[in-house]
Order: sequence, then C-alpha cells, then structure tokens
Amino acid sequence: MMHHGELYVTRSPPATRSVGLIRSVQDERVSEIAAPLRIGPITVDPPVVLAPMAGVTDAPFRRLCASFGGGLFVNQMVTARALLEGHPTSWELTRFHPDEPVRSLQLYGTDPHHLGEAVHKLVGEDLVDHLDINLGCPAPKVTRNGGGAALPYKRPLLRRVIRAVTRAAHTESGGRVPVTVKFRLGIDDEHLTFLDTGRIAEEEGVAAIALHARTALQHYAPSAHWDRIAELADTVRSIPVLGNGDVFSGDDAVRMLTETGCAGVVVGRGCLGRPWLFRELAAALAGEPVPEPPALGEVRTTILEHVRLIREWDDDPRRMAGFRKHLSWYLKGYPVGREVRQAAGHVSSADDVAALLAPLDPSLTATVDPATVVRSHSNALRRVAVPDGWLDDPDEDVHLDPEADALVSGG
Repeated sequence: MMHHGELYVTRSPPATRSVGLIRSVQDERVSEIAAPLRIGPITVDPPVVLAPMAGVTDAPFRRLCASFGGGLFVNQMVTARALLEGHPTSWELTRFHPDEPVRSLQLYGTDPHHLGEAVHKLVGEDLVDHLDINLGCPAPKVTRNGGGAALPYKRPLLRRVIRAVTRAAHTESGGRVPVTVKFRLGIDDEHLTFLDTGRIAEEEGVAAIALHARTALQHYAPSAHWDRIAELADTVRSIPVLGNGDVFSGDDAVRMLTETGCAGVVVGRGCLGRPWLFRELAAALAGEPVPEPPALGEVRTTILEHVRLIREWDDDPRRMAGFRKHLSWYLKGYPVGREVRQAAGHVSSADDVAALLAPLDPSLTATVDPATVVRSHSNALRRVAVPDGWLDDPDEDVHLDPEADALVSGG
C-alpha cells in the first residue's frame, strides 16, 4: 500500500453479486460533471465521500462500503485533546486496516493549540493521509461549548482553528496530507455562516470543503437546501466544493452535481444499512445502468460479511452490541415482521445473527422508498445550545476554555 506521493482511490471492480438492472440516469453530461475529484495529492474517482459518522464508520463498515464502489471513506471523529492525553479509545479509533488505500480521519477540537499538536503527532508519525475538520456537529454537548456547528459563528476563532490544522499538516508532510473542512449552513436561518466558512477555509489553504446543507437547528430533518451548495460553489472557486444532504440514490447524486455545480457528493445517513448505495453511485456517475435494490437474500449475505469483517477486525464479543443498530438499519423497508425486528435488537453473537436471518425468505424485496426510511436523528432541534453571549458579535476573538474539549474525549 502506498502512503506517500500521489494516492488514487479508484472505481472498484464490479461486485460479484446477483443484481438486476433498472434504467440508469441518462444524462449526456454525467461524465463531465462526475469528473474525478482532486483533494491535494489524492484523486477520488468516482467523486463520492463517505461522511465520518461517530459509532458507524469504523474499519469494518468502511471496508464493506468500499467493496461495493469507489470513493473516499472517512474514519469517524476523534478529539484532538483526547489524542494528546493518550486516551486509549481515541487512539484505537485512529487505526486503519492495511487494505485501505487512503487513511482518512476526521478531527474535532475548539482549541487551536491542541488541534495543531494533535496534527503534528498524527502526520509526523505517518498515521494519516488526509484530515478533515469537524465544524458541523449539531449535538448539544458540542455546540453549548462553542464547538462543531457553533464554532464558525466566531470568525477569528474559526480562522485560527483552520490555520492551526493546515499549517501543522503542511509542516509535517510538505503538503502530502491535505486538510478538508466539513460544516453546515450555520446555527439557524438567522445566523448563517457557510459562505464565511468557505472563504476562510479557502484562504487558509484547505484542499476542499464539504457543506451539509442544513443548519444546526435543522439537525438531520428534511430537506437539505441544495441551492445553498450552489451558492457556495459559486463563491469558492479555487478548491472543490462537495455537497452533503439527501443523497439516497444514484439519481440523487447526479441531480446534486447537475443542480449545484459541486465537485462531489458526501453520503451519510443514506448508506446506513445500505452499503450497496456505493454500487449505485458508481454506476450512476459513470452513466451506466444502476443495479436494482437487493433482495433480502443479498442483504443477508451483506450482513454476514459485515459480521465477518467485524470479527476479523476485533473479536471482542461486546462489539456485537454496537452492530445491533446496523442490523436494524439493514432490515428497514423489508417485510420481515415485528418479531424479527425486535429480536435484532438483542443479538449478542455472530451465531445469533445467522440464526435470526436463516428462516427469512431470500426473495423478499424492499417495500418502501429508501429516502423515506428514518435512520436516526430525523427530527429538527427545538433550539441550538450555544455559550452565553455567543451570538452577540461574530468578530469577537474568543478563547474557549480548553477543558471544554474534554467533554467529548474518546472520539
């Protein structure tokens, strides 16, 4: 595996799975709008990125998604402060499988010094090939301390945070490890920050930016404002702008690229329980026929492969508890019955999973549109928790309490 010089994440070969064919998105501009994505020295083809999701995008899940189609598959968030303190759980999250061609990691923090030191360590010890900065998390425990989606409202702090990461990465790697930033529209409709965030990121040497086209107040509620992605792409012209939000199919990806002019798509909740989405995206963005959604027999095969990858990665029996949410997502939309769904929430071993799936009819097909299936975090927030006085002056150069980052230690 190559971790120096040019890195190329290419289209995966067709999966050896039984799939039917439906009409693909036919657009003579597909090959033009779906050009390979350049993030510093990394080429991503097709221009698809798996969004970092805490508790989800671990090595087994990343490898499973990559088996269906090409893209950049980002590890879940880790906290800079926790890394510097030697937190075992956080350092475990930085581990990559040898088969991963690009070691991509998302970093969280509010203190520029801690972030810079963590980057010096990660890049200096050759542990990553790409770093993403989390500036979009809407979780109250994060925003109430000025982090995540709240941080971009304070422009001086935003600049210092991005500068600390980009300079440390460049110093240690000579530009080999690019930095990207993922962020939201803003705190709410009255406090939008995405254009300022994009401009500052561009000025501070970020290699690409990704916009989740919702505010923190919207949380993960429908629908994403794709017109804002287009606005950002018109504003930030020297680096790629990626779009995130409501990509549930290959058709969605092509429409996002066509309607917004963005350079690539970021997929989050749309692939939960549906890693074959990357197969659909690869086909649609190549202008090829898109595979049909799988019948339950293929879903079962995929589930068992996911379990195998987990056991290969870490055979700790406790990991099966974390798999229960995946199992629930896999079964959503298939008419397997309430008893099976309830039992899925109690599996504790690979044998339990196999026994649960064995009696199911492999010919069953999904009965609902994947875009309508709720996959966690589906409601808007009532309010966004931010520090007292946070919204008074966006140009105030605040210095947050470094202890705030300890609240999200462990990634």
